[in-house]
Amino acid sequence: MEDVGAVEAVLEEFLREKTGAALEEGLPAEVPGLLGDFVGAGGKRVRPLLCLLGWQAARGPGADPRAIRVAASLELFHAFALIHDDLMDRSATRRGRPTMQHVLTVRHQAGRTRPAADRLGAAAALLAGDVALAWSAELLHTAGLTHPQLTTALRRTDAMRTQVMYGQYLDLLSTGRPGPDTAVPWKVIRCKTAGYTFVHPLLLGAELAGAGPALTAALAGYGWAAGEAFQLSDDLLGVFGRPDETGKPNGDDLREGKHTLLAALAYQRADAVQRAALDRHLGDAGLDEEDACRLREVLTATGAHDAVRRTVRERCHAAVRALEGAPLPGAVRRALTDLAAALASRTT
Repeated sequence: MEDVGAVEAVLEEFLREKTGAALEEGLPAEVPGLLGDFVGAGGKRVRPLLCLLGWQAARGPGADPRAIRVAASLELFHAFALIHDDLMDRSATRRGRPTMQHVLTVRHQAGRTRPAADRLGAAAALLAGDVALAWSAELLHTAGLTHPQLTTALRRTDAMRTQVMYGQYLDLLSTGRPGPDTAVPWKVIRCKTAGYTFVHPLLLGAELAGAGPALTAALAGYGWAAGEAFQLSDDLLGVFGRPDETGKPNGDDLREGKHTLLAALAYQRADAVQRAALDRHLGDAGLDEEDACRLREVLTATGAHDAVRRTVRERCHAAVRALEGAPLPGAVRRALTDLAAALASRTT
């Protein structure tokens, strides 16, 4: 989608300007530089894409510079969320590269002990994430929106930010305490991913373009279902995916003991031997590959893997059904339908 290329251009120019401003003011230019490297290292740009599709759902093909800048602000907010998420999960890689805290640890290790460098790297990454959050807001405020549009955008983005942070909080509380309860992972999925990644970006674009109730209801229905499929696929990839394809390890969720729907269903269906394996290895920080394979066998043998995969397909079908009868331009309908189909067979 060519409008996503325009989002990339806005981000590059914005961060280039921030680098120049930092140099002029004698401030650490490595901060915008590192954020530029982080944002430019890949990513699916799902949130900007959906924001622009929401706009086009109400206005037709093409997106004006205001919508593109708003969409770009979502990607900087996502950078903030990922940097902080990696800190909380103590992740080593993201998109096939070292995470921000590891980059900063190595960059500033000279003359420091390793523990001191690790602390500095984590603290500096925290601040870099905070800067991305601040600049996300700046992009939104300087998008040239009318006062009513800005009020609408702030209402939507405030809800999005609050919801994703509650989702992250719930995720933290449940990590390390997996069990058979499925209500917890579903709550995390809806707060941390479905609303943040799909519903709010879609509705942000649509509301800015003046969408009516019937259209916003259809887009919300699509977003909730597709967002749930997206996170469930992510959970599967986090355990069964190939790191060379996904760009992240496939054992971290097991070592941390993430309370995912995958884990909950395995607990519900496990026999005594399988339950013992789950209790012993799920959440073991020292988990080796042999024991990780044992856990994958349990997740498969209990039927949990297949059950989650079926749920992914069902939610993708539900997303497409939510669009039936909606007043959508053909190109937008095709893009959303294709995205749902891609989620059903996602491998990265």
